Amino acid sequence: MSYRTVPNASPGMPPGIPYIIGNELAERFSFYGMRAILYLFMTTALVTHQGAPDLMGDTEARKWTHLFIAAVYFTPLIGAFLADLWLGKYRTILLLSLVYCAGHVVLAVDNTRTGLVAGLGLIALGAGGIKPCVSAHVGDQFGPASAHLLPRAFHFFYLSINAGAAVSQLLTPWLLDSAGPHVAFGVPGLLMFAATFVFWLGRHRFVHIPAEPKRFLAEMRAPVFLRTLAGLVPLYLLITVFWSIFDQTASAWIDQAQKMDRMLFGWELHPAQLQAANPFFILLLIPMFSLWLYPRVGRLVELTPLRKIGAGFVVTLATLAVSAWIEDRLSAGLRPFIGWQVLAYLLLTSAEILISITALEFSYTQAPPRMKSVIMSLYLLSMSLGNLFTSGLNAYIEKAGPAAGLGGAGYYLFFAKLTGVALLAFVAVARGYRGRAHIQGGETG
Repeated sequence: MSYRTVPNASPGMPPGIPYIIGNELAERFSFYGMRAILYLFMTTALVTHQGAPDLMGDTEARKWTHLFIAAVYFTPLIGAFLADLWLGKYRTILLLSLVYCAGHVVLAVDNTRTGLVAGLGLIALGAGGIKPCVSAHVGDQFGPASAHLLPRAFHFFYLSINAGAAVSQLLTPWLLDSAGPHVAFGVPGLLMFAATFVFWLGRHRFVHIPAEPKRFLAEMRAPVFLRTLAGLVPLYLLITVFWSIFDQTASAWIDQAQKMDRMLFGWELHPAQLQAANPFFILLLIPMFSLWLYPRVGRLVELTPLRKIGAGFVVTLATLAVSAWIEDRLSAGLRPFIGWQVLAYLLLTSAEILISITALEFSYTQAPPRMKSVIMSLYLLSMSLGNLFTSGLNAYIEKAGPAAGLGGAGYYLFFAKLTGVALLAFVAVARGYRGRAHIQGGETG
């Protein structure tokens, strides 16, 4: 049976969107559930083939955590070219989802360094490879008649990501403690199999934009694509700084939480469960930003995407100030209450909404029709570079020790200075940006 290759003329929500949202909900549960316990697994549960402990130190585990996240956001380049040159988005997503599932199986079965490297390698290829295709696949479902619903669809898309993440980041640390790494990694694996099945169920509801290699290669040389790259790449390089900070919730923030007073109403919070604060705040703040904050601010000043991103850098600076203050208290021998890290999560989540959601939608609309997966992969590459920088910084700290001068609050103050420089540069670059929005089947200008 042939698939639809053009969006419906209906002004309503495209019929394939619920399947994409359901797939994303389960897939994000699997990814964030696995990632939530990765740092703790490496520092508390990693074993040799003989079953003896083979644990990593804190700095080494940070280094490997961010190296893995960097790989996850580098492989979108592979997925984008696979989709646009050969298989199309749908078949690329389905194929790499099976690779993704295999990675979860390896992690659940083999808790040695060999299993860790093999499992994470497969997950990085699968999870990263589908990323630009899934977000671009969302946009492909919309034509000129339904383009006004695209922002709402991306908000639902982001809500599904964070609903899955919130549940998994609460559940999997508990599973690691109570049932061990085999079960804790196995449950996210089952959810990834469910995600793949849901996506397959929607195959006849989706718009399938076929791969056209000759046209794709020609468009890569077209002036409109080169102008798009020239405008977006400098912005992405500066957004890299945000991602070098954001993904430390999976490493440095867990280490920080372990040293804080985590008692709440007589119950001690697990340090890895604090990561669930981010998706929880996303679920609360997205409607507040969309329905209340943006309309009110918009009455005072035109709230363009680039202005939202710039505001996100300012909020990131406030986040780092709180994190540095916590470290300063810890260095003084006090036990700061975990609520201070929750405040840092609130600020970081606000910055994420301003930067990540905005940049995701902005990237899709600015990309020419045949170049959307490639542009999405370049945006995701900014996440890879950010995590590669953080991994490299921790490798340097591991080697230099106290001589690095990046212990305690100094670690976060270093990133604050980096963010300040990025903000100033972003303002200059954004003022000179010129672009044009492209939607499948038409342009919005």
